Amino acid sequence: MKTTLHREYYVDRAWFDEESKNIFHNDWFCIGRLEDFHVAGDYKLIDISGQSLIILRGSDDHIRGFYNFCRHRGCELVDTKNLIKEGNFKHNIRCPYHSWTYDLNGKLLNAPHLNIDNEDSEFHLKQIYLENWGGFLFIKIGKQGDPLETHLQEIPKLLERYPLCELKSEIKVTYEVNCNWKVILENYNECYHCAGVHPELCEIVPSFRKNGGSDLDWDKGVPHKKGANTFTMSGTTTRKPFPGLNKYEKERHFGQAIYPNLLISLAMDHVAIFIIKPTSETKTEIEFRIMFHCDEISNEDFDPSDTSELWDITNKQDWDICEKVQRGMNSKGFKRGYYAEMEDENLNVKNYIKEKLNLNI
Repeated sequence: MKTTLHREYYVDRAWFDEESKNIFHNDWFCIGRLEDFHVAGDYKLIDISGQSLIILRGSDDHIRGFYNFCRHRGCELVDTKNLIKEGNFKHNIRCPYHSWTYDLNGKLLNAPHLNIDNEDSEFHLKQIYLENWGGFLFIKIGKQGDPLETHLQEIPKLLERYPLCELKSEIKVTYEVNCNWKVILENYNECYHCAGVHPELCEIVPSFRKNGGSDLDWDKGVPHKKGANTFTMSGTTTRKPFPGLNKYEKERHFGQAIYPNLLISLAMDHVAIFIIKPTSETKTEIEFRIMFHCDEISNEDFDPSDTSELWDITNKQDWDICEKVQRGMNSKGFKRGYYAEMEDENLNVKNYIKEKLNLNI
């Protein structure tokens, strides 16, 4: 049988630091959605493995990313000890130390008592690379390198019939999971565990109980039980399918992982997403959303609760089993695990880590 990464890659701080440097701080990383920024001045403060960043909608309506420090002496512009991590800069951004002030596009407006050329970009806020696809925002802290389009490869083509840009997040839940981020990715990539862990989900997708899901044709989607066509407790909904879907997409469920930290599950009427935010070698924050089409949301009888019930049950079952895996891997007796035939998709995670960390294992 093929083997997983060794134990230390899941439990040691040194390897998490290597991942931070070579992956989280160097690869395209999903941080949210365009819909999160409604008007000029709207911002979110995010932390990626110790790098504090401001994501901001400018006065020109462009969304940009900046490092959270003033160009004068390095003082943070937004207090990272403040529990409020989002808000709106009404007119400008003022450093609390010496009152250097920047406009909403990151340009220096005023440095009190100093004769500084405000047009000199050396004194503007330090910007990071930011691109969007399908309404998702991705940043790249390190060198620009390949554009986002190259990073996504064939994924936009595979999902082209889903109106991702037109969807809005009506359900938002943040989960704190006590496990390594790779355990979550590996769990998402297989359904060998589904029969034993997800009884409610298997009522909607009985094929998950057959041979550990090894007979499924993932490229053609996951078939539901007879009469069902979406992930709800009944397997049905009054919501219409997204316009433009093909036959399989109207009847089946599809999943897509975009490494390192975006997982997308697509039904005919809603899209569930998981934005993975590693916080340490043994802790991960997961921003979970369920998104619906604007036309459905505008209906007077719109009610998203039929999806949230099944997803919350399934999610909590996944997080519980992932935490059990993490606790088990802490054992000094555990050296590495194995991938069964139906878990081969998880080798994508292993290969991704090997490539990014330049490992010869």
